[in-house]
Amino acid sequence: MKSINTLLVPVPTIRAHKLSCTVMNEQVLVLVHIETNDGLEGWGEATTIGGLSYAEESPHSIKTNIDAYFTPLLLQEQPSNVAEAMKLLNKNIHGNRFAKSAVETALLDIQGKRLGLPISELLGGRVRDRVEVAWTLASGDTETDIAEAKRVINERKHRIFKLKIGSNSVDQDVAHVLEIKKALGEYRVIVDINQAWTELQCLDGISRLQEGGVALIEQPISQRNKAGLKRLTDRFNVAIMADEIVQDPQNAFWLAAEHCADVFAVKINQAGGLTNACLIGKIAALAGVDLYGGTMLEGPIGTIASAHAFSTFPTLAYDTELFGPLLLTDTILKQPLEYKDFGLVIPNKPGLGIEVDKEKVYLLAKESKI
Repeated sequence: MKSINTLLVPVPTIRAHKLSCTVMNEQVLVLVHIETNDGLEGWGEATTIGGLSYAEESPHSIKTNIDAYFTPLLLQEQPSNVAEAMKLLNKNIHGNRFAKSAVETALLDIQGKRLGLPISELLGGRVRDRVEVAWTLASGDTETDIAEAKRVINERKHRIFKLKIGSNSVDQDVAHVLEIKKALGEYRVIVDINQAWTELQCLDGISRLQEGGVALIEQPISQRNKAGLKRLTDRFNVAIMADEIVQDPQNAFWLAAEHCADVFAVKINQAGGLTNACLIGKIAALAGVDLYGGTMLEGPIGTIASAHAFSTFPTLAYDTELFGPLLLTDTILKQPLEYKDFGLVIPNKPGLGIEVDKEKVYLLAKESKI
């Protein structure tokens, strides 16, 4: 390895994105750019949601830790391949799953370019060339969300919709969801409560959402309440999905073994990298747990890296949520990702299969005040 640069690139969102824990008006992309001595370069992304309001890593902590710990270690030891590099990082640096994911993605991008293969082929081989993509309705206003959903259906962009709730009362949130579900009819509606409800609130709220035709309930209670999540999974017919509680392959193994959820949301950053994400997918499949391709609202680098991983899953029963780049007002690629016919097309070119606008990225990082 010749150099490793970590860049913070803020990009405004097309509208306010309201979650139970925060309201986002911009996304700070954390990009890792690695160059090798033989002239290859790779890109990775470690983007998170809402700084420390969502997870234990923030854009600033990711950059600081990569610059202070990851970069000196990798440049000094010069691991010969991706597996050796990740073994080195895992031995010497605890946690930091988002940062590790970005570094692994950049190294896989380089390896794919060196071998002339897409990343999906390095991960075992794809079984699909596109993934269906859900759109998140998170304006906080019912009529605005309904209009937005109908617009993207007519534009053939999305036909699955996730609603972010949990910041209002259970009655308000349930009424909001059911009104939207009624307006959208046959189209699939899923709900992300982002850990905002207590188990007692879930007994009432999920009952009404299930009766109203909602297809999936995501992480309704705290990630610390594994037993409660299992009780809800056992109680309701509507599928219960584990998200924040799914953090790495070992933890996913125990969740699957005890069938604490019907579905796992797999996120490459949350898993600690693409290899770990694929391992979680295998564990879930072996245990009869369905899969959903999740997002941390990454920009195009993290999104297409996720798509490469999800393309290798034998089944992807609940599709994906890889809409992050569509929420941003600007792109950092020479050619934007290809979204069409309700899904995202996964490129067949070597590595990630994208071309980053390097000059633009470095200029945006230099001009930012973060």
